Amino acid sequence: MKLNERGLLVVISGPSGVGKGTVRRALFNMPNHDLVYSVSMTTRPPRPGEKDGVDYYFVSKETFSKRIKENKFLEWAEFVGNYYGTPRDKVEEQLDCGKEVVLEIEVEGALQVRKQMNDAVFIFLVPPGRKALYQRLINRGTEDQALIDARMKKADKEFMLAHKYDYIVVNDEVNNAADRIMAIIRAEHAKTERTIHNYMKMIGE
Repeated sequence: MKLNERGLLVVISGPSGVGKGTVRRALFNMPNHDLVYSVSMTTRPPRPGEKDGVDYYFVSKETFSKRIKENKFLEWAEFVGNYYGTPRDKVEEQLDCGKEVVLEIEVEGALQVRKQMNDAVFIFLVPPGRKALYQRLINRGTEDQALIDARMKKADKEFMLAHKYDYIVVNDEVNNAADRIMAIIRAEHAKTERTIHNYMKMIGE
């Protein structure tokens, strides 16, 4: 019997290059889960093959600005002239259906979400060490040395924000990291603060 019927918002965050996307995909490949991926909203035009509501919710800048004023985003940011954000109403709909909503996001966005959804589960994904992160950025082969150095400088600052998260998971091996996150989700559902109301109802019947 599941005492906590509402889903959890699971925020997976960490420095660039730590493997957030890879771990998230491994998590979704695990059997028997109720995970759904949080689809972002953006003002940029769809790229070939992208579908509205699957890859992003595509909206105009006017619509996005209106939603900002109405506080309808858990977090949002501007990047290269376009806006990106996590729509609060879409997340709440899934949570009410008992789904675990996974939000894979940068550190700055995660801290925005923390201010609005304190009952979410915040997981800080980290590499086995600073050298490991540097090597991963090198191995990408997609960025020049100046950008890699900038990412490492930003990561050094973000490492110091780990205390703002509920859990720290080391991404030493992708499937191990996914297993740890799934264990956290299951444990969170059994927390007294999430289950006590339904538990008291159950024993009173």
